[in-house]
Amino acid sequence: MSMDSHIEKVLWTQDQISRRVTELAAQITHDFNSVSPPPVVVGVATGAFLFLADLVRNIHLPISVDFIRAESYGSGTLSSGAPVLSLDSKLDVKDKHVILMHTFLCSQVEDIVDTGTTLSSLIANLVSKGASSVSVCTLLDKPARRKIQVELVGEGKFYRGFECPDYFVVGYGMDFAELYRNLPYVGVLKPECYK
Repeated sequence: MSMDSHIEKVLWTQDQISRRVTELAAQITHDFNSVSPPPVVVGVATGAFLFLADLVRNIHLPISVDFIRAESYGSGTLSSGAPVLSLDSKLDVKDKHVILMHTFLCSQVEDIVDTGTTLSSLIANLVSKGASSVSVCTLLDKPARRKIQVELVGEGKFYRGFECPDYFVVGYGMDFAELYRNLPYVGVLKPECYK
């Protein structure tokens, strides 16, 4: 059975995502063009790997890239509210500008700015390591689920690809139970596939 048959509807196509990622990269290139030392891009594993790869290939600056992992979902659909750092960044971020890459800011996979709990914990971790500023770049922002207002650090900026309606979405790195990450688009997962 095709994974596509598990998708109720496509929210953003591969071409729409590609165009928006190129626009975000151009904005980051512009904003950090005169920053020294060059920024460090830290992707939240595993969900941000496709977004991060596509974005950094379009940033025309000398940047460093690293990953960090915080887990708060397991194989479920709701955050436990208590993220655990299971993989820390290896690069030194002291006195550097960090761009933290999320796929989703919200209460779903670690690629969306969702409840904000995980993201706030990751920002605090980077601040404790001496980052001079922390920006957030997220493909999807789901403000309807936000419980914590994310506070940027220093001259940090917020970059958002798309505002996401309150659906359970997968694709382009985002998963349910580690499946669907390889879909080239972002789609709404049929409820019978995760309930």
